[in-house]
Amino acid sequence: MTSEVQQKGKLAKAASYILNIKTTCEKNEALTKIAEQLILDQEHLIAENAKDLAIGKENGMPSSTLDRIMLNKERVEAIASAIDLLVKLDDPVGKLLERIDKENGLVIEKRMVPLGVIGMIYEARPNVTIDAATLSLKTGNAVILRGSSSAKFSNVALVASIHRALEKTAIPVDAVQLIEDTNRETVKELFHLKQYLDVLIPRGGKALIDLVVNEASVPVLETGAGNCHIYVDHTADYIKTEKICINAKTQRPSVCNAAESLLIHHDWFSEHGVQLLNAIHHAGVTIIGDATVCQAVDYAQQATEDDYATEYLDLKISVKLVENVYEAIEHINKYGTNHSEAIITEDQLVADTFLNSVDAAAVYHNASTRFTDGFEFGYGAEIGISTQKLHARGPMGLPALTSTKYFVHGNGQIRE
Repeated sequence: MTSEVQQKGKLAKAASYILNIKTTCEKNEALTKIAEQLILDQEHLIAENAKDLAIGKENGMPSSTLDRIMLNKERVEAIASAIDLLVKLDDPVGKLLERIDKENGLVIEKRMVPLGVIGMIYEARPNVTIDAATLSLKTGNAVILRGSSSAKFSNVALVASIHRALEKTAIPVDAVQLIEDTNRETVKELFHLKQYLDVLIPRGGKALIDLVVNEASVPVLETGAGNCHIYVDHTADYIKTEKICINAKTQRPSVCNAAESLLIHHDWFSEHGVQLLNAIHHAGVTIIGDATVCQAVDYAQQATEDDYATEYLDLKISVKLVENVYEAIEHINKYGTNHSEAIITEDQLVADTFLNSVDAAAVYHNASTRFTDGFEFGYGAEIGISTQKLHARGPMGLPALTSTKYFVHGNGQIRE
């Protein structure tokens, strides 16, 4: 008996060949229809999402996870608006990257083309269902979605809306597939679906990402966890520091570009440290600090080695004092996840040392890590933030979902 994964893989592969010849106009029309359908279906989407939230609460799910799952009127409208923005972005498919005119008359063109079929394995956030589907369609890719059980009702409802929209367009409905069986075996099957999948993208916590990277035989685009740091140098301006630290930690603590660790130069800490920790603490953040931090404020909890490597995704932050920028860089390169790292300093040479030496997809000088995002970088919706170095790195928008192909035009030439 053919499994659901095999069946939907075959359908997606067939649809990908049809998508190859669809025009930008046809793809944009489909995206517009999807945005309209989400608004029409929003009451049903919110009702189905409420089922996931109720189950999550019953199972004692953390509030940060429930926040990632939640859909309300504002979030559905924001998702639809994001699709409208995506429609306005340039279609990278077919873009000429290079042209070579040979002496024998051959013309060689290197153009951007779709990847083919994208597999998406993700946790909690149902907005990823829409982001992955619409980004894939815009770039002429079919997509196979496999969300987690925590958002099952939401994902089924969202894909049903997508299918209703696609029925009114030139884009095949089979271009968007959802694996509804959330059993672990379906994930393992996707790992090795090389017959139908061209790339697999995991999006979620470190455990999920490591599992996919270590076990999949399908090529993987790794979207890493976000153990993001802020280093406060000895010349840091206090007002900038307080504003950036609180924003990076509290503006939305459940996302991967939120700051999880704070490193402070010991001289700066002597003058401003307690004031900064008090401000962060009063913003509702639990301070988990080294011995000096715990001596300075009585509300700090003692940090362990594991704390420095933890992506809290919550209102918690580890705090450690360092001697200089080099110790900060060493700490970050040891415990970081190559995602987003920031330095606050008024010394440009120190900033340059940090920015050039820290191994991360995005590095910041005097700004919050919360900007590592497809929208903020001008890509529209993102399919994830890549922390690897091959093919794509950082927020992955439309260009990251393409490959290249050489188009060679001749007039009877043969190789001597």
